Amino acid sequence: MSPDPDDGGLPSRKRVPPPVVPPVTVGDIRFEAIHWGRERGLGQNGGYLAALDKRTGAELWTLKVYDVEYDPSLEEDVQDIFIRSLSRTLLGGKLKVTDERGRRYRVDPATKSVERL
Repeated sequence: MSPDPDDGGLPSRKRVPPPVVPPVTVGDIRFEAIHWGRERGLGQNGGYLAALDKRTGAELWTLKVYDVEYDPSLEEDVQDIFIRSLSRTLLGGKLKVTDERGRRYRVDPATKSVERL
């Protein structure tokens, strides 16, 4: 933690912003990481993907890739775990997702299923 000059030089407990994750397109669907899920009424801040129509930008569906378990005795913002990277699989029909802890997942958009790797 780095000192926060507005807090008398004490270490800051706020986390750094979530990583910038470029969208990925598979067929006619663009996939984007949702970083602030709670602002959208979702149960946690990280771990969600949005599927959007490539042409119109309309959101088609969302999918929770992984759970974030919050310890009620700690501030929630320092516990958020965001998606760090998003890419297509070699054969192109599925997505590879990596979270900030390095855990990897494979998402099948056709079935909206998630497999932890």
